This record gives sequence, structure tokens and C-alpha cells, in this order.
Amino acid sequence: MGQLSNRTIAVLSENGFEETELTSPVQRLKEEGATVHIISAKPGKIQAMKGDHEWTIYVEVDKTLSEANPDEYNGLLIPGGVLNPDSLRKNEKAIEFVKAFFSAGKPVAAICHGPQVLITAEVVKGRKLTSTKTIKIDLVNAGADWYDEEVIVDEGLVTSRSPEDLPAFNDKIVEEFAEGVHEGQHS
Repeated sequence: MGQLSNRTIAVLSENGFEETELTSPVQRLKEEGATVHIISAKPGKIQAMKGDHEWTIYVEVDKTLSEANPDEYNGLLIPGGVLNPDSLRKNEKAIEFVKAFFSAGKPVAAICHGPQVLITAEVVKGRKLTSTKTIKIDLVNAGADWYDEEVIVDEGLVTSRSPEDLPAFNDKIVEEFAEGVHEGQHS
């Protein structure tokens, strides 16, 4: 039995997610025994990208945002990619879904451009985190304390910069999702 055998994790994504930023953490979560659901606005499949313009694999959506209840999940993962966070930020249901995890003190993980969604959800003020350098100023302007490190953990909020950081990111998301609710995570 893995560390996460009694945990169900939501992965919130749209088309244009960075392939390895979804597939690598999902694989690790499943290896640790977690049940993982891909959540998106529409049913069917979402498509990955490598870099900024090479479309790659499709991933099956398990539940739509209309079907998914944040209360049924122990943690949330938001992969990066340039297009994915931008699409999520435009979707009020996606933002409300994210806010629910913070309100409940549940662990949340975001990598690369993923923290952009957290800006729109207004949950980064006073929080320590990292991201791709291209959104550093956006996070700082939203009140976050930004650091250039491979992984930052702040009371259940796990962030990393890029696919190169996935080994450290994956280790920390397993740890934080296993720990469960963090009192300091509340927004």
C-alpha cells in the first residue's frame, strides 16, 4: 500500500497543459495508491503540448467541473503549460473549485504557469511559492513571496518552476497530500 492509498486527488486542466507536468505527477500519485481524476470544463479528452507549440497526447477527462465536488477530493494538482492556466482563469467554475480547496485547508500543487490560476483565485497573497520566471512579476504583484527554487512548500501549497523540477515536485506533492489538511492553507 502506498502513502496515498486512501486519497483521491483532483487534477484540474484544460487543453494545452504541459504534457510531463500532468503525466509525471499523475503517474507518481497512482504509484502511491491515490485515485486520480482529471477534471475539465467539458467531457471527452484534453490535449497536451510540449513547449509552446507542439500538440501531443490526449488525456481522458474523468469528470467535468459541473460534476466534480471539491469535498470529494483530498488534494488538487494544477499542471502548467502556457494555454492551460489561461483557459482555467477564464472559467468561474474552475476558480471556485480552486478556492474551495484553500477554504478547506486542503493541499494544492501547481507547477510552471499553473500558479497563474492561483492569482485569479486570489489565494497567493502572503504565500511563499515559485513558478516559471515569466510569471514571477505577476505573482509578486498579487502579493506572493516568490523564490527561484526547484520546489517550495508553504502550509500545503506546493509549487515548482518547470518540468526539470518534477522529481522534487512529485516527492513533495506525495508528502503534502499524505499529510492532508493544513490549518495555514486557509485563504
